[in-house]
Order: sequence, then C-alpha cells, then structure tokens
Amino acid sequence: MKYFFDTEFIEDGKTIDLISIGIVSEDDREYYALNLECDWGKASKWVKENVIEHLPLKPPLRWVAGGRIDSSHAKSVGWRFKDSIATEIIEFCSPQSYGEPEFWAYYADYDWVVFCQLFGTMMELPKGFPMYCRDVKQLCDEKGNPQLPKQESVEHHALNDARWTKQAYLWLRNQE
Repeated sequence: MKYFFDTEFIEDGKTIDLISIGIVSEDDREYYALNLECDWGKASKWVKENVIEHLPLKPPLRWVAGGRIDSSHAKSVGWRFKDSIATEIIEFCSPQSYGEPEFWAYYADYDWVVFCQLFGTMMELPKGFPMYCRDVKQLCDEKGNPQLPKQESVEHHALNDARWTKQAYLWLRNQE
C-alpha cells in the first residue's frame, strides 16, 4: 500500500521538531495529527507566519512557559502526544491489514527523519515498515522535471500537502 505524507516541523539546524503530520493512503484513507509536545519557542518567523498561523485546528489550549502547550482538552481537537501519533500511524499503515507500506513524500528528506523519530531511531521503525522513503521530486526529475499540477489548497498544512503529493505522484505516473 502506498502512503503519501507530509510533515510540518520546526528546524533549528540541530533538531527537527514535528508540528503536524498528514498521510493519505492509496485507498484514500486519511490521517492527520498535531504534535502536542512541539517546542513552539524554537519556531522561526517563517514557521510562525506560514505554518502555525494557518493551523486548521485552533484548540482551546493555553501557551505556557517554555513554548509548550497545556494539554487540557487537546485530544478532542486533533492534538496528540508523539507516542500516540506513532501508535495511530502503526494502525493506519498496518502491514498486516493493508499490505507492505511504501512511503512517498515531496522533498522527503526532513519529512522522513521526523517520521522515523516518532518511533525512536530508524532502527526502531515498526516491523514491516521500510527503512527508506520514496521522493516524488526525484520521480519528477526522472521524468525531465515537468511542471507539476498546482496545489489548489492551502500550502504548509500537512494533510493538504499529503493530498497534493498523491495527486502529483499520480499525475507523474500518468505521464508514462
């Protein structure tokens, strides 16, 4: 089963901290979660203006000291602790239920690192998960770098971007 995913994250040159993840499966199931443990205090101006400002869920959460969020009422509006996100992804992408997973992202390198970090190290990925991710940008380059379909939805929203990644992949495959 192919899974198209995107993450939004805070990156400071030393760490990659997950903000949100969106996954769209080949059979059109969708998963979206926001990371309750993100260190918002490290967010750059660009991330604040282009990602955080446009988060689709404005939860009844309070910003607290150290850039963390108080978790009161968080789960009901899509915010999760990282261990819960990892557990939910294992269920969503279950090799036993859906077959061997194949992960695709667009400019996938950081997305794959932050994805793997949900489970600890890459060596701790769930049984049956591959240790690599495929990149739609590389597929595009292999096809002569044609102009991909324009994303019509709000960018830098992990689920919207995952949907577009699937669309771009299918468009590229149809170019054969």
